[in-house]
Order: sequence, then C-alpha cells, then structure tokens
Amino acid sequence: MVTVDEESAGQRLDNFLIRHLKGVPKTHVYRIIRSGEVRVNKGRASADTRVETGDVVRLPPVRTSDKAEAKLANPAPGREFPLLLEDDALLAIDKPAGVAVHGGSGVSFGVIEQLRQARPAAKFLELVHRLDRETSGILLVAKKRSALKHLQDQFRERETGKTYLALVLGDWPASKKVIDAPLHKYLLPDGERRVKVVPKDDPDGMRSVTLVQVRQRLPGYTLLEVTIKTGRTHQIRVHLASQGHAIAGDDKYGDFELNKSLQKRGLKRMFLHAWRLQFTHPASGERVELHAALPPELESFVAHVATPSPV
Repeated sequence: MVTVDEESAGQRLDNFLIRHLKGVPKTHVYRIIRSGEVRVNKGRASADTRVETGDVVRLPPVRTSDKAEAKLANPAPGREFPLLLEDDALLAIDKPAGVAVHGGSGVSFGVIEQLRQARPAAKFLELVHRLDRETSGILLVAKKRSALKHLQDQFRERETGKTYLALVLGDWPASKKVIDAPLHKYLLPDGERRVKVVPKDDPDGMRSVTLVQVRQRLPGYTLLEVTIKTGRTHQIRVHLASQGHAIAGDDKYGDFELNKSLQKRGLKRMFLHAWRLQFTHPASGERVELHAALPPELESFVAHVATPSPV
C-alpha cells in the first residue's frame, strides 16, 4: 500500500507508479494497471487517472529486472540542454532530435533523467508534455508541482498554442487547411506502438484536429506550419501521411525507400520540429510565446533542396 502525498497530488497514475517503482520496466507498470492489479481507494483505475493527496494505492508484488537494477547502479549521465527560458517555475529547452524525453521502451534514460542528474539540488523537475524521440524543439519542464498542474491543465484544455515545422513530400494542396480525423492507437505484433486514422463513427477513435499552413514550396517538397488543436500520439505524422504527404525522413509512417535516398542527400532524421509554443505563465499569468529556430541540419537540407541542380 502506498499513500499519495501532497507532492505527488495531480500526477497521472502511470507517472506516479513509474516514479515510485524505480527499476520496474514501464511495460510491466502498464500491464499491472491494465490487469486491475493496481487499485486506487479499493477501485480499479486507468493509467490516466489523476491521484490526489491521501489516495491509497494498492500494488501487487513486483520485481525489478536485472537490467533495471543495472540501470539504477549506473544512472543517466547528467546533461544540460539549450535553454529558451528559465525561471523559478519552469524551464523550456530546445530538445535535439534522437533524444527521448524519458526512459522506457528500450531507452534507458531521456531528457528528464539527464536533467535531474545534472541538477542534483533541484527538488522538483517534471515533464509538462512530451515530444517524440525523433522530433526536435520546444519542451517544457516544471520546477514546481503547482506549475506542473497549471501547465498540464492548459495543455488538456487546449489553451496552449503548439506549432511545428514539417517538411512533407510533394505539393501540399493550398486548400487543405484542416485535418479533422479520429486516431486510434494499436500495437504491432512485436509490441511497438502505432497510430492510424479511423472513420468518424469508430468507437475507439479519438477526435484529432490539425491545422496546416503552407510556409514554403520547394522542388518536390512543401514546408508546412502545423498547429495541433489536440495532442494525440503521432498526430502530425499520421494526419499528414493520411493525406498522401508523409513527413520526409519519417521511419514509421513515411516512404522507407525514399527515406534511404534522403539520407544520402543529408537528411538523416525526420523533418519535424516543435517551432513555436504559446502558453500562460503559471506564476505571472502573462502570455508567453517561445520560438526554437530550425536546427542546422534541417536548415541546410531546406537550402539543399531549394537550390536547383546544375544542368
């Protein structure tokens, strides 16, 4: 039995357990939640249940794996990331591509573990939201429980503005400005997570809305400003691919053969970047707008495809 303290109030059940059951693989944490072995105040609960102060969480006996024990013995290397903003309530970093935001699913550590290791004096550091491992750009981290709750409420209530830059294959139709198509998460036989567009009447579909604006037309490609009104897993990647214009370099929903040729031309990652974020500051109440410039490798690829080949 574990009683939720004030510092943990407001956390999702899965995040609470992952922090509490250090060394237990995330896949196992989700398995015991799904099976009903985890009880909150004697009742079943889902992964996204928010725990509150005084809640009693019952846990089944769990064993850490040898791999997890080794991970505890060898913590994540401390690392700071490029800062876009930092104050007493939060910090915003420019996350590089190829770095997970947290450990799990075959990744031993991510941004948050490295930040905690680099800042041993910090009492509280928690991810406000997530970015795919392959996506670069703005990532918010809360430095106080109150700031975390305030910011996560904004994300949940769609009061934030999240705009990405994505390079897609082909000529994006100027008239296609809104994609309103439900998404459904599923697992491949090997356990890897995937997402697909489903019909509007599908009971498992989650409503997902993406706004698209053409930023620049290039030979064979279109650079888009993509604003998401809902924050579903892989939303931008799946929505754009569903329109026949996959993101360049996307290894899950893109064109595999074309991606190999793009690597030879210098694009060795997915061209998706969290470029702009707007939110209300949890302490001052002021509206904040942050920008993260395109990383050099993406800038250089745009310049490469924009330059006509010599005849």
